[in-house]
Amino acid sequence: METSTASITRRIIAVTVISGIFLILSMVVGVSVGSTTRSWKEVLEAISNLSNLDTLTSTIIWKIRFPRVILATLVGSTLSLGGLTFQALLRNPLAEPYILGVSGGAAVGAITGILLGFSFYPGVTILAFGGSMVTLAVVIVIATGQTFLKEDSLLLAGVMVNAFCSSIIIFLVSLTQDARLHSIMFWLMGDLSLSSTDHVVILGIFLIPCFIAVFALARPLNLILLGKDTAENLGINTRVIYLVSIVLISLMVSAVVCQSGLVGFVGLVIPHLLRMILGADHRILIPASVFAGGGYMVLCDVLARVLPLQGEMPVGVITAMIGAPLFIFLLKSWKK
Repeated sequence: METSTASITRRIIAVTVISGIFLILSMVVGVSVGSTTRSWKEVLEAISNLSNLDTLTSTIIWKIRFPRVILATLVGSTLSLGGLTFQALLRNPLAEPYILGVSGGAAVGAITGILLGFSFYPGVTILAFGGSMVTLAVVIVIATGQTFLKEDSLLLAGVMVNAFCSSIIIFLVSLTQDARLHSIMFWLMGDLSLSSTDHVVILGIFLIPCFIAVFALARPLNLILLGKDTAENLGINTRVIYLVSIVLISLMVSAVVCQSGLVGFVGLVIPHLLRMILGADHRILIPASVFAGGGYMVLCDVLARVLPLQGEMPVGVITAMIGAPLFIFLLKSWKK
């Protein structure tokens, strides 16, 4: 038993270190590449020389790119972890916040708050959380007709509710006749360009304890994968785990949607790649999802900045181009 525990601990440490290195390298690329690309030497000098922040390179890196890279990291980590957790709870490999309508519901709440003139914290965030919880509850009720989960109908219910949320979003946007229209439309496709140091700090302070809380649920999630009855026979209160996990993930997703808009399919790409490589143990998958998801989103944001000849494209376009084909592949595999 001690040997097994020590082996798992070593794997957790090794995977965390490797995925952490991937995140750090991605962040270095993120602060180096943009409309005005800087050499590695300039970037390293600007990073190491904190006493002189008046140079152009330091301003670009620390005041523009670094907050954006941190925001991309937090968004990617949250969406990846959300997908991983939903897939375990619902025992459905296609479950993730975007497809289940959680992100769409959060966007409806966030846009409502924006149009009403509320501040991001706490007004817009509270409305986004309320929207995400309502849509998730509706998805579960439609899929089952009761409060228990039925995996076969869940995906269809999520697609239906997501489409309804999209229609509400279009309706709300059509009511906006001022300069906010363009920014809202760009934000809806996934936009990290509005990142600010203050908002990123607040978001990080909120999300990091949530990441730790989800990691504490790793063992119950492992047992739920064996089946609800098996988990309960082993002493797991599945109702409490479901409730805590769903509320926690929905609140986290709501917080990042307020900052980034709708970014889809991250919760599909990263968890499935990690499961293929690392297996199904959530004690290993959770830290790996946090770091790898963050690094993946940073690299997607880099592509969104450098691919257009002028300006930039929404990062949600990049994640959809990568994730949608994978979703189709997984759907076909799951139905076999």
